[in-house]
This record gives sequence, C-alpha cells and structure tokens, in this order.
Amino acid sequence: MTIRNFYLLMAIVGTGVPWLFFGSFFAQHGLALPLFIQSLFANGPAAGFSADVLISILIFWVWSWSDAAKHKVERWWLVLPASFFVGLSLALPLYLFLRERD
Repeated sequence: MTIRNFYLLMAIVGTGVPWLFFGSFFAQHGLALPLFIQSLFANGPAAGFSADVLISILIFWVWSWSDAAKHKVERWWLVLPASFFVGLSLALPLYLFLRERD
C-alpha cells in the first residue's frame, strides 16, 4: 500500500467513524443543529475536547492554505467543507492525499 492510498483509506475511515455517532444523534433528534452544538459543550470534558478540535481545525486551515501555496496543491480548499461536515479526521488525511503526488 502506498502512502497516498493510506491517506485515502484514513480519509474514508475518518468520515465513517464520526458519522456513526453523528448519524445516531440526527436519527434520534432530527436536524436539531442548536442541540447538536449545545451537546458539543454539554460538560467540561466534552467542551475541552470540542475546543481542542476546533482550535486544531483553525490551525490546520491556516497551515494547509500556506502549505498548498508552497507545494501547488490543487483543490486544497476541499478541506474546508470536509472539516465542516465531518471534521479534522477527514480534512487532514484528505489534504495529505491531495498533497502527495503519484
């Protein structure tokens, strides 16, 4: 397995695992986005974990934008919707996949 294929596999896994949890939430509560966001900060541990991930995503956006310019990574902007609709577990391996040349 090449490193590029590994990044692609991790992007798939990084999409599926979070959506197992997101899907069960939305199946139970419907498209209740305010409740979803409130649940991210429901208690101290959840809030700390959520804040950590959100800060990491912001740092990743800045780094990937800069890195993409240096390395001429096409379609790097796909990490933006990937991080919004799934999270860093998709956005990071997706970017690394796009950055890696065959």
